[in-house]
Amino acid sequence: MGVFFKDVIGQRGVIEQLRRSVDSNRLAHALLITGPRGNGKLAIAIALANYLLCGKGQGDACGACPACVKLKKFIHSDLHFVFPVKKKKGGSDNPVSDDYINEWREILSKGAYFSYDDWLEKLDLENQQPMIYERESAEILHKLSMQAREGGWKVVIIWLPEKMKEVGSNKLLKIIEEPPKDTLFLLVSEEPDKIIATIQSRTQRVEVPRIAQEDMENALQARMGLTFEDAKMIAQQSAGNWEQAEELLSLSEDKARYLEFFMQLMRVAYARDIRAMKTWSEQVAALGRERQKRLLDYCQRMIRENFIMNFKEESMVYMSQAERNFSVRFSPFVNERNIFGIMEELSEAQRHIEQNVNAKMVFFDMSLRMIVLIKNR
Repeated sequence: MGVFFKDVIGQRGVIEQLRRSVDSNRLAHALLITGPRGNGKLAIAIALANYLLCGKGQGDACGACPACVKLKKFIHSDLHFVFPVKKKKGGSDNPVSDDYINEWREILSKGAYFSYDDWLEKLDLENQQPMIYERESAEILHKLSMQAREGGWKVVIIWLPEKMKEVGSNKLLKIIEEPPKDTLFLLVSEEPDKIIATIQSRTQRVEVPRIAQEDMENALQARMGLTFEDAKMIAQQSAGNWEQAEELLSLSEDKARYLEFFMQLMRVAYARDIRAMKTWSEQVAALGRERQKRLLDYCQRMIRENFIMNFKEESMVYMSQAERNFSVRFSPFVNERNIFGIMEELSEAQRHIEQNVNAKMVFFDMSLRMIVLIKNR
């Protein structure tokens, strides 16, 4: 399954702007494609690369030429991907994206609208934080020093460049400052402010907005088989975020586990069951630090959603059916008297986990404090 302009959900204005830049030969050599989560930034970057590398289509890659056949499988020799990775057990301390290119192609083969959490799940991280390591810059330079094998452009797509180590960022800067001829860098970022300022200043920024409501509705009907009424509801709740729409439709294995942990925490806090809290803390401590941080992110989101649920504004509540089933009865326990305290406890636990404080102690202490907060109705 390839990714062409026709496969991008909405975003016709951005696509037209990029298409004109290619057709008029005015495309900057480095673009920073950014905007809200779930808006199709990566899909746009890949579609742009395909249009450039095809060179035969009118307004989009043709999808049929030898180049497009390779592009559909993400194996075109002049299209290079860079993305956050982890260290393999017994492998290099300085891994590169090519070490995980098969996993990358697998996740892309299902579509370019996957989330960062989806990629983490694919990597099976345990305690590691994925990042773009220093050696990646040398790999990029090596690939770009070779002549284009297909005789045209060379394109490098860097997904989440904010995950790049500073040393690697400085080396990448030198490549972007003096790029080889007919080379295009596409940096796809969700947190552009975390990219070093010198790289930001060397790129042309492309702001991608949220997906329009109508485009979301049409895509949900066409791709997910939803009725008009269901598509309209999910589109409203996901607020232009395709990843959010998919989350609302189904919980992944990890997210289902996070929901279970969240429900257990709130139930044992309400019951003041200290022994159950100790067991809960030990189970969460066994998840590994990356999943612990994502669990705390998830808990904060659920607390916000439950607070909003009390206002009876359905269009403002972004929860799956499984989450709603629990929240219908739980939401009255989250109110203006305790929400700030609950959120602060979850945030503090997250800070402690990031600082490598003993996880059992962090989660047990947090669960004890939750007793008083949940009772404060």
